Amino acid sequence: MNRLAGTTSPYLLQHADNPVDWWPWGPEAFEEAKRRDVPVLLSVGYSACHWCHVMAGESFEDRATADYLNEHYVSVKVDREERPDVDAVYMEAVQAATGQGGWPMTVFLTPDAEPFYFGTYFPPEPRHGMPSFRQVLEGVRQAWADRRDEVGEVARKIVRDLSQRELGHQGAEPPGEQEQAQALLALTREYDPQRGGFGGAPKFPPSMVLEFLLRHHARTGAEGALQMASDTCERMARGGIYDQLGGGFARYSVDRDWIVPHFEKMLYDNALLCRVYAHLWRATGSELARRVALETADFMVRELRTDEGGFASALDADSDDGSGNHVEGAYYVWTPGELREALGQEAELAAQYFGVTEEGTFEHGRSVLQLPQTEGVFDAEQVASVKERLLARRALRPAPGRDDKVVAAWNGLAIAALAETGAYFDRPDLVRAAVAAADLLVRVHLDEHAHLARTSRDGRVGPNAGVLEDYADVAEGFLALASVTGEGVWLDFAGLLLDQVPARFGDPAGGALYDTAADAEQLIRRPQDPTDNATPSGWSAAAGALLGYAAHTGSEAHRTAAERALGVVKALGPRVPRFIGWGLAAAEALLDGPREVAVVGPSLTDEATAALHRTALLGTAPGVVVAAGTSGGEEFPLLAGRPLVDGRPTAYVCRNFTCDAPTTDPERLGRALGTT
Repeated sequence: MNRLAGTTSPYLLQHADNPVDWWPWGPEAFEEAKRRDVPVLLSVGYSACHWCHVMAGESFEDRATADYLNEHYVSVKVDREERPDVDAVYMEAVQAATGQGGWPMTVFLTPDAEPFYFGTYFPPEPRHGMPSFRQVLEGVRQAWADRRDEVGEVARKIVRDLSQRELGHQGAEPPGEQEQAQALLALTREYDPQRGGFGGAPKFPPSMVLEFLLRHHARTGAEGALQMASDTCERMARGGIYDQLGGGFARYSVDRDWIVPHFEKMLYDNALLCRVYAHLWRATGSELARRVALETADFMVRELRTDEGGFASALDADSDDGSGNHVEGAYYVWTPGELREALGQEAELAAQYFGVTEEGTFEHGRSVLQLPQTEGVFDAEQVASVKERLLARRALRPAPGRDDKVVAAWNGLAIAALAETGAYFDRPDLVRAAVAAADLLVRVHLDEHAHLARTSRDGRVGPNAGVLEDYADVAEGFLALASVTGEGVWLDFAGLLLDQVPARFGDPAGGALYDTAADAEQLIRRPQDPTDNATPSGWSAAAGALLGYAAHTGSEAHRTAAERALGVVKALGPRVPRFIGWGLAAAEALLDGPREVAVVGPSLTDEATAALHRTALLGTAPGVVVAAGTSGGEEFPLLAGRPLVDGRPTAYVCRNFTCDAPTTDPERLGRALGTT
């Protein structure tokens, strides 16, 4: 019996009609494995995963394979986005055993949940040196039947090895000037000056590193840091990884030149990159950065917003190519013939502008739209008309599927991005979208104990507890919303979440943080990873949010917790800066203060008050926090004891227990915050 029909995960629901007798993760599945004395097949993936769909079609929808699984295994399906803790623990085992990992992740477990054999995608027939899935199933069953003691010893050794990987206390000292400079030097060595970004193919958008580079430039004036950030942003924005018609970024580029993406679009990538481009515009005034930030924000609201006001997780890479076949990228790619059908005589212009060729830049003569570095001047109105017509034609194609579960952490990132982008570019609709998402998180995800649920769908909360990144990223979003709206309730909610961090996720013996709460389900290992992956690590995100909250409130306990958490950045930043960019960005804020700005006036709609407020929000000083309201107002602690000067709206700037003279002049305020 397949038990996935009652779940809330769109990924699990994709498998609810498989002939495999799937179980969701839970004690009942492992009790069944013990009762039957069979191993557990753990299959982990996510809704927008291309190869997850491939393996499902080849194996999990195949009756003969399903019958074999049902006879010899208890099969457990996990959505890695709902259970990042389960994914992290077993992915660590896969990578340790095989040197690589990915999704779908296929792990064989004892009934005690101990792993003993690993893999990712397995084909239906032997291929490229890989055994077939059926061969793997038969081999594992044979080992379980004939070499049980050996299997048990392997499993116990893996668990022992994993338990010895705990980071423990990294020291309370956060990174200083020297470590930040060393991190920048290491990034310079890995930078790709011809193409932007870091490393080779596949190439991922380095959003967290870009935030560090922008903050480091703002604090130190290092032109090299700004150059790497701006050049990388331009290359990505001109490449196929960016949707040149509808806005928004794909997950990564399969090549070094950002031309051909893996076409899935994730909420977290777009939230992080929207914020990066908004911050790049704030630092440079780049028109390209402004356009991309707004187009990406509009993409999130248009295509990922749910009826309840939250933001869906992802759009699939695959879609129907018009003939009933699900094909990667079908929604996004074009041939010269398709351009002619849509545009007539302007097809040649579009082909030149977007780099569409007869040979194609993708598969089967199809091209991914990009903005190649070519000579020639194009009429802006004509290009805008072409884009509008192509977008309308594309809308007639079968759209990619949408994973419409709401993940707390990723919505927190989206709230921060939309709030700031809306404030910078006078788009109150984007701020309203951020408020609506924040309201959903409070109403649906947050319980009376200030515990946060990981997911919801259709306004119904999911069964899984929030992990550290959920608490940290949602708090980050609430802090940004508080600064933009002047509504102190968002600061209060951020405090409720951040109070949980040292209490439930911290190591009492030191500054280390765990990804799961002390009272969460106990797995074979308590996951703990300070390095960034596709999103900021919970550890680094918590450090940044704790620091921002401390600056707002003067809480010494929260600042101390942030400083202790940043000890790991001192150890890892100079060695692996590409994988701890968010921690390096938080360290920049610590080194700069961060600065605290209080803007007081009769109301935020007052013209002079609004001018000071906007100037404060545009400050490039790393991690600056902004409180805006009426003089003596109780919305924010920073407003206490801040009178108007000569009866006029006034701004106060403080850092490290020292305050500048109050000012009523936006230009002077801008100079104090790096705005002008």
